[in-house]
Amino acid sequence: MQSSPGPRASTEGDPRGDADHAAVGARFLAGRTALVTGAAGGIGRACAQALAAAGALVHVVDRAEEATLQLAAAIGGTAHLVDLSDPDAVDTLPDDADVVVNNAGLQHVAPVHEFPPERFALLQRVMVEAPFRILRRTLPQMYRREWGRVVNISSVHGLRASPYKSAYVAAKHALEGLSKVVALEAAPHGVTSNCVNPGYVRTPLVEQQIATQARAHGIPEDEVVTRVMLAHPAIKRLIEPEEVARAVLWLCAPPAAGITGISLPLDGGWTAQ
Repeated sequence: MQSSPGPRASTEGDPRGDADHAAVGARFLAGRTALVTGAAGGIGRACAQALAAAGALVHVVDRAEEATLQLAAAIGGTAHLVDLSDPDAVDTLPDDADVVVNNAGLQHVAPVHEFPPERFALLQRVMVEAPFRILRRTLPQMYRREWGRVVNISSVHGLRASPYKSAYVAAKHALEGLSKVVALEAAPHGVTSNCVNPGYVRTPLVEQQIATQARAHGIPEDEVVTRVMLAHPAIKRLIEPEEVARAVLWLCAPPAAGITGISLPLDGGWTAQ
């Protein structure tokens, strides 16, 4: 299900936009088209807003109808109400994106011996198969234009493992591998492919984990953030969605044109250990 584009939102006179893009020009993506999955909230919403502020027409992809339509209207993008666990629905998405941000994800916390197989498979469909299907359709168009940017929102769990997250860790490790293969294949065509690897970000997905993490670790809910989520990072705070969006935007900007195949930790020092 798809809506018609809303009116393009003006970013003129927005001091935040000017500050974010001063080094490369505030609207360096003017004339480009971006596709962001999981765009209705959290990291995806921040990425969609940042890309639109940089001049891109954004395909806002999510299954949350109201939030998706509202965001698309606010940034002048196009809403696509799609369940990424449905391969046929994924294949209906536009193939014209110059920038693809594979962000959509979900979580389930349980020991391996208690992990529901159908839940494990669901996470792989949304976080591995859907990005593959999207790139399979968008890369040929990027190759023809000899320009493209693929940014995969991975995680510190694409580089490190944690207990009780077998499906999520497996999916993010697979996304890292897919990203690197695309980087090697796409480089001759002017297309880069990179991962951004945040630690725990202040999003509804993280907030929803608190109760299950408390049960899994046998601790009170009010201790989960400090004892579990912030146990490894040297910087003891949650990452903000806007910080991730700025990293994504930088990987799309001219100064990052020679960067491909990397995993960029935004983890407060977690992977420094």
